[in-house]
Amino acid sequence: MITIDNYLDNHYIHRSNWLRAAVLGANDGIISISSLTIGVAAASTSREPILLATVAGLVAGAMSMAAGEYVSVSSQTDTEKADIQREMQELKEMPEEELHILAQIYEKRGLKKETAMQVAVELTAKDALGTHIRDELGINEISQANPIQAAMASGTAFTVGGILPLLAVLFAPVKGMEYWLYGSTILFLMVLGAIAAKIGGSSIPKAILRITIWGSIAMGLSAAVGYVFGVRV
Repeated sequence: MITIDNYLDNHYIHRSNWLRAAVLGANDGIISISSLTIGVAAASTSREPILLATVAGLVAGAMSMAAGEYVSVSSQTDTEKADIQREMQELKEMPEEELHILAQIYEKRGLKKETAMQVAVELTAKDALGTHIRDELGINEISQANPIQAAMASGTAFTVGGILPLLAVLFAPVKGMEYWLYGSTILFLMVLGAIAAKIGGSSIPKAILRITIWGSIAMGLSAAVGYVFGVRV
């Protein structure tokens, strides 16, 4: 027998929070580190400065990504908590008004006025605060942010993504390294796009095309900077 919990578990939206952070981190790791490295490689004749720039960018980027994600999601969480506290106060001070607000929400969703009020009354009796958090504020288990989870996912994913161009720096020949980096990065981005689309249940070709185009633009601009300034190190 299919239960509601099993049914909902089969939907991809439950993965949206951590998947967004992980894909963003990996994508940023691949593109930013590759772009940085390509820019340095285009103006360098030895491996050491390229390797130094890559490692420094990887460490700084991973920490920045994790910290930024934590701060961003924490701000969202603080806003949610403030709204919930306000809703608790309103339910305590004006329960009748809140009941009518809830009924109006259900009316706008298509229920008849009498049915909407009946639903509002029954749900309020069962869990007034939970009902208002979900239906009035739009906060639920899927949309609720988790700062620690988002920060860890972003930082780890950035590190994994950044290690890929680092491997190219370690093993590719110095002469023409920017071309090796560009080719390998495009391959990495295509794989990332395919994996993200597969996990998220979206179109694989569309995801690959989107991530490849923007990655190519970023790396192309970085390489251009290296060639234009052309300081050989």
